[in-house]
Amino acid sequence: MTDATIRILPTAPEHRAAWDDLYAGYADFYRVTQTPAMRDTVWSWLMDPAHEVEGLVAVDAAGVPVGIAHFRAFARPLSATTGGFLDDLFVSEATRGSGTADALIARIAAIGRARGWSVIRWITAEDNARARKVYDRLAMKTRWVTYDLAL
Repeated sequence: MTDATIRILPTAPEHRAAWDDLYAGYADFYRVTQTPAMRDTVWSWLMDPAHEVEGLVAVDAAGVPVGIAHFRAFARPLSATTGGFLDDLFVSEATRGSGTADALIARIAAIGRARGWSVIRWITAEDNARARKVYDRLAMKTRWVTYDLAL
C-alpha cells in the first residue's frame, strides 16, 4: 500500500543535493562506478527539457526526497507504437516497503497513458529479489533476454 505522505514530483533544481545522494546510492547498489562528473551529466539531462531523459523525485511528508526515477520514450517499430523505458528507479533503504516504488511507477504509467505510450518497460538485476517482488506484482515478466555490445 502506498504511503499517502509520499508525493511524486518532476525533478527540479532544489532536489539536486538529495538526488545526487540517491543516485550515488543507486550506483553503489548495482556496484557501478559513477563519478560526480557522470552525475553532473545526468543531472544536466534531467534539467534540459529538450533531452529525452526525464526524472521524478518521491518526497516524504517533510519534503525530503526519498526516491528517484528516470525514464524516456522509445520507438517500438514492430508494433508501430511508442513506449516508455524506466531506466533507473531507486528508493532510500529507510523508505523501502512504504509504497514509494509503486508510486513512482504509477506516475510514470500515468504519464505514459497521457502520452499514448503502449508499454512501460524496464530491466533489473536477476538477484534484485526485493525489487522483483514489487515488479512481479505490478507488471508482467517478459521472455526477452537482454544483451549488451560494448562499444
